[in-house]
Amino acid sequence: MASLIPIVFKALAAFPLPLLHILGTLGGWLVWLLSPGYRRNFSRHIGQAGMTQAKTAAIAEAGKALLELPKIWLRPQDEVAGRVVRVSGWDLVEAAWSAGRGILFLTPHLGCFEITAQYYAARRPMTVLYRRPRRDWLAPLIEAGRGANLKLAPADLSGVRRLLKALKGGEAVGMLHDQVPGNGEGAWVPFFGRPAYTMTLAARLAETGASVLLAYAERLACGAGYHLRLFPLSAPLEGDSMQRAAQLNRELETLIRQCPEQYLWGYNRYKVPAGATPPEAD
Repeated sequence: MASLIPIVFKALAAFPLPLLHILGTLGGWLVWLLSPGYRRNFSRHIGQAGMTQAKTAAIAEAGKALLELPKIWLRPQDEVAGRVVRVSGWDLVEAAWSAGRGILFLTPHLGCFEITAQYYAARRPMTVLYRRPRRDWLAPLIEAGRGANLKLAPADLSGVRRLLKALKGGEAVGMLHDQVPGNGEGAWVPFFGRPAYTMTLAARLAETGASVLLAYAERLACGAGYHLRLFPLSAPLEGDSMQRAAQLNRELETLIRQCPEQYLWGYNRYKVPAGATPPEAD
């Protein structure tokens, strides 16, 4: 059965995006109904953030996020980038180019977060922080559709060196800032009022002088494509790496409030990494 999954995944890449989103809606509700653990995490997280009004839509959008992945990973990069039909804030990118500065893109698990890097890499080189999936069959599928300009940096010391080199060379780097890091790679800082183990790497990379931009791709209705939205930080980063990480969490909260129905509330954002000491209060 496991050997059939990659075949099905590749077949889905040929489906029209509107159909994938319809199937994703059904899948989102199916997972919600069949998985008590997922349902519990989802309800707790969206309630913690005070956004229960978006719950019904968010259940469907989570399914869309999963079913659109074959289309994003396995189709040619130009085709994938072309599904971004509207862009807001691109002047921020062009300003960084003109200044010769690297760009640090920070994206939460919001909207189609995979397509943001694909869109930029269709134009200029970009390096993204990459954690190899636990399921071995997924890795070649993810890695195959990256394109020549989209480089992968492993989530280890060698990967950090690659990210630093890219930024110092005036290139772009991207990462999911709300992804839970491994033990020793983060700090417990608030995220929607609850301690969340948060990476400090982004805060350190910002010290290179790179332009820090927030980004997400809003999923448009009826499979019409995506709206890429780019924003500057609301204020310069200040303090030590822990204080900066907390500030970046607040920036992501503001982003998520713009489109709460497309955040992956079922993602276990508040888990304790193996070997890490839990926060004092939860």
